[in-house]
Amino acid sequence: MPVMLTRRDVALGLPAAALAPATALAAPVGLKVGVVGAGVFGSWIAHELQRAGCAVMLFDQYGPANARASSGGESRLLRAGYGPDTIYSDWAIRSHRMWLETLQAVSHTECFVQCGALWLSRPGDPYGIASEHTLKSLNWPIQILDRGELRRRYPVIEVPVACEGILELRSGALLARRAVAAVVADFVRKGGSLVQARASLDHEALLVNGEHLMCDRIVVSVGPWLPKLLPEVIGRRLTPTRQEIVFFGPPAGNVNYSPERLPAWVDFTDSRIPYGFPDLEARGFKMSFDRHGAVVDPDTEERIVSPQLLAEAREYLAIRFPELARSPLVESRVCQYENTDSGDFILDWHPQSRRVFIAGGGSGHGFKHGPAIGEHVAQVLTGQQALIERFKIPEVGATTREVH
Repeated sequence: MPVMLTRRDVALGLPAAALAPATALAAPVGLKVGVVGAGVFGSWIAHELQRAGCAVMLFDQYGPANARASSGGESRLLRAGYGPDTIYSDWAIRSHRMWLETLQAVSHTECFVQCGALWLSRPGDPYGIASEHTLKSLNWPIQILDRGELRRRYPVIEVPVACEGILELRSGALLARRAVAAVVADFVRKGGSLVQARASLDHEALLVNGEHLMCDRIVVSVGPWLPKLLPEVIGRRLTPTRQEIVFFGPPAGNVNYSPERLPAWVDFTDSRIPYGFPDLEARGFKMSFDRHGAVVDPDTEERIVSPQLLAEAREYLAIRFPELARSPLVESRVCQYENTDSGDFILDWHPQSRRVFIAGGGSGHGFKHGPAIGEHVAQVLTGQQALIERFKIPEVGATTREVH
């Protein structure tokens, strides 16, 4: 079980070694690092820093992958297609392997459902063509399906006349909250400390439940809270936006929506980029739209789906999954993206401190990349790798391409 330290525990001196000045800390090897934020980025950063020999404490004010976090919820898509963006495809494939290896090691392989990931796009679509070429160059197994084959395999989908599919065979659904919890549990099992506490920066020190914590390095990976925690550094460079998810109940006795019969899917024939999952764990057919919603405060946002989103989802179902158009809503969820203007991650040192590293900007697609991000940040902090120029903190209003 994770070691959960409260304010009273800190006051009583339970983490006394960690609260001492950095030069007085006794650790067998490596840096003393505090990681703030136990979502998918923070948990994997802590995991990989520990694997590199660092002494790590992981902090989160609400707990790992909590209901307010962008890493909370039930499912995330592990897929590798990113058009010509080889770095994202490469990191997704590397992360896929790391996810499965770690989940296997902690006996949580049931967290991944290899149902495949299906892209629906127009024939000749440049993004689809680029994705096909990139995935083939990385030896990621795919199948190209014409409209006839799509209709034969997936009779529940009303396939557009001009449509083809790219099916990523090894991709699928990761049970998000459980998977993050498994990574954190592995970190704790190997000697890491998980502290449920509110942490903030006080110059180059952490302020944890009112107490100063000195570390060699601090990693801030708080997702949608980054603009609140670092307003002068992040500010308008990252925007938390509302994301509404709905689940519909398949017809009784109908197994065509099961992960054995239907893959996770993304519909690029529609400008709203609808996406969804099969009926995982009998919780319903999940769908939403990949777009930026209203700006939110992750601490105070009410998590109730709007009637407008529900109506729009039903209208889409009537076109693409007509059998579900009148199916009952069986579950709903409101989370958030934390969007950069470009859709790129932020993986960079604090501009005023080489003791503080910032990791964020998942932008609705970052969950799958958690392992590769953890590995990269650990290598940067231990001097084994340089920063990647693309992921440095951008100028306000910088114009760059958007990642999907």
